[in-house]
Amino acid sequence: MHDDASPFFIAPHRFDAVDDTGPVLDRRHELVPEPGERLLGRHRVRVAGYLLGPSDAWRSWELPALVSVTVTDRRLAYVGSGSQLSVVGGTDEPRHRRGVRLPGLVSGQIRWQWPSRLEVVPPGPGRPGQVLVVCDALRTIHQPALALAHPDGVVHLARQIRRAVAAFRLTHPELVDLSPPERDVLALRAAGGPLTADGRVTLPGSLPVEFRSRDDYYRPDGSDRAWPGPAADAASGHR
Repeated sequence: MHDDASPFFIAPHRFDAVDDTGPVLDRRHELVPEPGERLLGRHRVRVAGYLLGPSDAWRSWELPALVSVTVTDRRLAYVGSGSQLSVVGGTDEPRHRRGVRLPGLVSGQIRWQWPSRLEVVPPGPGRPGQVLVVCDALRTIHQPALALAHPDGVVHLARQIRRAVAAFRLTHPELVDLSPPERDVLALRAAGGPLTADGRVTLPGSLPVEFRSRDDYYRPDGSDRAWPGPAADAASGHR
């Protein structure tokens, strides 16, 4: 299993990997599983990257078209073909365009040792349903999050991620030292069942990630805030 110490912070708060730490794709741009890795599902959703704070949420980048998301027993990987990453509010040439492997191909992944919680928002008027996969980061109170959205909602996807993360941590005790109460919570998460009423799912035993560059710990000027309403509440972690 790859270590992927810095999996998705190549440029300002994004989840793309442009070197050998990224997901391996075949000729059809589909995920190539690692030895022993099990595919659990594939989805077509919209993807955006957030940086969440104690009282605000900033959308840092978004993809303009639907992408393919693959969920396995080890990670979530996504790939979009024929679309360019758009840094929200940016005025300079994005640093992340240097060294991209294939023009028009955007890919990234989140391994299951990283997410600290899920935030699920149902669809509403003018707003797609979405789930935010939130991670903790070293040396900052801000949390990077990957938002997966679809007009019909993402409850099935959220439940699939919840079960996969919990099962992964229970079956890989060498990655994190879980307390008995944390193991009990993860066992409940792995067993399935409906989501909580407020859509917030904690995932005990998460490992923090780290930004690749010192500059990525600071917000560039002109970035957009999250759109208003329940989605913004979910992104900021407040109910």
